[in-house]
Amino acid sequence: MLELLRTRCFARKKVVLASGRESDFFIDCKQAVLLAEGHVLIGELMLEAALALPTHPVAVAGVELGGCPLASAVALVSFQRDVRTERGVGLDAIYVRKQAKDHGSQRQLEGDVGMQPNDPVVVVEDVVTTGGSTLRAIERLRERGLTVAGVVAIVDRLEGGAENVRAAGVHLTSLFTRHDFIPA
Repeated sequence: MLELLRTRCFARKKVVLASGRESDFFIDCKQAVLLAEGHVLIGELMLEAALALPTHPVAVAGVELGGCPLASAVALVSFQRDVRTERGVGLDAIYVRKQAKDHGSQRQLEGDVGMQPNDPVVVVEDVVTTGGSTLRAIERLRERGLTVAGVVAIVDRLEGGAENVRAAGVHLTSLFTRHDFIPA
C-alpha cells in the first residue's frame, strides 16, 4: 500500500489544504485507494487497525469524501473475513456528510438507520492535518448517540491533528506518517 501511495498520491507542490494551511507537499490518497488493488489493501490494513482498538466497533464511519471509499472497503473486507460483532457478521459502513442533504431525507449520516445508542463506531480518514473534519464527524456521530471507538487514518501529516483528536477523548491510529514520504 505504501508503494502505491508513494507513486500515485504523493507530490511536492504548493497547495492549500482543507484546513486552510499552505503546504509544499500533497498526498491525495484517493488516487491509490480507488484502484481495485488499493481498495483491497486499504480495507485489510484499516480493518486490522480497527480491530486492534480496545473497543471493537460494529461499524466504520467514513468522512465525506475521502473516507467514504475507506468505510466501504473496510466493511467489504470485514464481511469477507467473517468478522463477528454483537450485531452480526461484518462492520457496516456509515458515511458522514459535511452538511445535511438539502433534499430527500436531509440526512447528515448515511447507513446509520439500524444503529443503536452507544454502538461503537470507528472513524476512517485518508489524511489528517489539523483533525478538523475528523472532529466534526466525531461530533455528528456522538450527537446521533454513537460511541466513537477510535479513528484510523491512512496518513498523519504530523501537524497537530492526532493531538487534537486525542484531546477530544478519541484515540487516533495512523498507518503512515509524513515521514514515510519525506524523511525526517
